[in-house]
Amino acid sequence: MSERDARAAGTVLGSAVGDALGAPYEFGPAGALTARFPSGPVELVAGGGWDRGEATDDTQMAVLVADSLLEQGGLDLPDIFDRFRRWAAADPKDIGIQTEDVLTNGMPWDLAAAVHFNTTLRAAGNGSLMRAATSAVAFARAGREATMDAARRIAALTHGDRAAWEGTAILHELVRLALDGADPLAGLPAVLSCVHPDHRERYTTVLAPDWHPDLATEANGAVWPCLGSAVWALRTTDTFESALHAAVDLGGDTDTVAAVTGALAGARYGLPAIPERWTGPLHVPLPGYGGRVLRTPELLWMAAQLTARWPDGATA
Repeated sequence: MSERDARAAGTVLGSAVGDALGAPYEFGPAGALTARFPSGPVELVAGGGWDRGEATDDTQMAVLVADSLLEQGGLDLPDIFDRFRRWAAADPKDIGIQTEDVLTNGMPWDLAAAVHFNTTLRAAGNGSLMRAATSAVAFARAGREATMDAARRIAALTHGDRAAWEGTAILHELVRLALDGADPLAGLPAVLSCVHPDHRERYTTVLAPDWHPDLATEANGAVWPCLGSAVWALRTTDTFESALHAAVDLGGDTDTVAAVTGALAGARYGLPAIPERWTGPLHVPLPGYGGRVLRTPELLWMAAQLTARWPDGATA
């Protein structure tokens, strides 16, 4: 496996591992992971309705995006939406309130999110960010403009607020930089220059080197503090494990912050950095798809296919 392939595998598996690690602590207090494992190695545990190693809606939706890209041979937005809708109809253990409304309101794929946003004026959750690891890998070789555009279009399927589109686009581009062997943190100024002007200042604030999650003005269930927290966890640690530990210890929306951190840390450090004690029990049940459950080998195969299928990046 080449170094780039190892980073791509790390992105997909790292996000899933972070999701499963953080799930039992969701909406809990800061420091809960350290309190449970004050000295020894951190383990995946059951809790909060999740089995040990079970990934949540974050990874389930990422798998559905990958399935569509691989089976359709490129970006087919109506197909992704239909897969999301089938999954939502199967009563998954967890689904965001906003995402559930968009996928069950009966509107067509190109109107459902916009109708929700125009009705509620609230659509800046982190639900599009959480599922972006697989699409980030698929579009990475297509270049900055293409990968950020794809991120926005996939995000817009469920999130009508452009803030969610831009946050997902930033994550796509940071993963692309890391897969190419560059330092994604050093590339942030150039990435931010590509963010829509209406949202650039907000993301510049939360992605700044001196920003800390304690400075957030919203909970980390919102897209910008979620991404900011993940980048902070990557910036202030030096291993895959320590980055995910820092992310989960923030409390709040721990599964998603850790999933986003896992994608970034996996892209930076690669597959060998992910502990086998975390990948062993990892599993991703897929409601609505005949009892299908993906484990680490299936996720690694998926990452390899997303990398190999389009040597120059997935096409729209």
